[in-house]
Amino acid sequence: MLHRYILHNGQIREASEKLLSAGQVGLLSGWGIFTTVKVIEGVLFAFERHWARMSRDAAHLHVPMPDDRERIRAQLLELVGANHAANATMRIAVVRNRGGMWELPGPGREFDFIALTADRKDWGSAVKLRYVPQGRHAASPFAGTKVLSWAFNLTWLEQAQQDGFDEVILLNERGEVAECTSANIFAASGNQIWTPPLGSGCLPGVTREVLLSECRIPGFTLGERTLFPADLERAEEVFITSTTRDLLTVKTIENRQVGSGATRVRDAAQAAFSVCVRRYIQEHRRLQDAVDVP
Repeated sequence: MLHRYILHNGQIREASEKLLSAGQVGLLSGWGIFTTVKVIEGVLFAFERHWARMSRDAAHLHVPMPDDRERIRAQLLELVGANHAANATMRIAVVRNRGGMWELPGPGREFDFIALTADRKDWGSAVKLRYVPQGRHAASPFAGTKVLSWAFNLTWLEQAQQDGFDEVILLNERGEVAECTSANIFAASGNQIWTPPLGSGCLPGVTREVLLSECRIPGFTLGERTLFPADLERAEEVFITSTTRDLLTVKTIENRQVGSGATRVRDAAQAAFSVCVRRYIQEHRRLQDAVDVP
């Protein structure tokens, strides 16, 4: 559930306040970008990676964005303090306000910067997936951008859950595995772990990025490779990754069990990821304490 306070353009406000208007173009058309950050012990995990992706996406979509990352980080930590949200989930959004015939008249802010926090969600221990053909267009110049217009993803997810599944695997126009609606996907066989390349149309998830660039999993090779549904179906293990889920085992795909049901690979990868998380949290706790950040 959404917490009491939000951050709106640098100010801590009550979430119930009427702060937005129909004349903000981004609200009507989904013209904006967002990210979801995990707050751990009062630290915004991998904030630099989230900020870098938001900045790339904002430039790509012509969405104005603040340029002072550390000032914004301080404001976000103020929100964490106001909501007593030391261990929570944070959503950050930048909404474009100008452009087209529906914008408000007269001068105004080019964008609204909004942040919210909420309690973490319990995703359970495993998920059931099914396929959605043509769910991603890998050749699109906007493939892999995290845009506010999320209705397609939410509709696919809602329908899947109504039908007894937890999430969906989105295939691209070539029939390749891309991602889930809000998670990346990995398949493991033997000592090799693979995830689809960005060319599949998947979003460059932060958890995916940390696993690929920072984590070392003893006894395993981790990398990118084009995957098809058959690769998932014959894999020994499949798991999905996201900021809110960490690494979550896939139990079934289209109601067929994945592998033997073992979680040896996922457990090893989660352990390696947890080491990276702990190292980041310890380092940034020291930095925040040094500058007396709340």
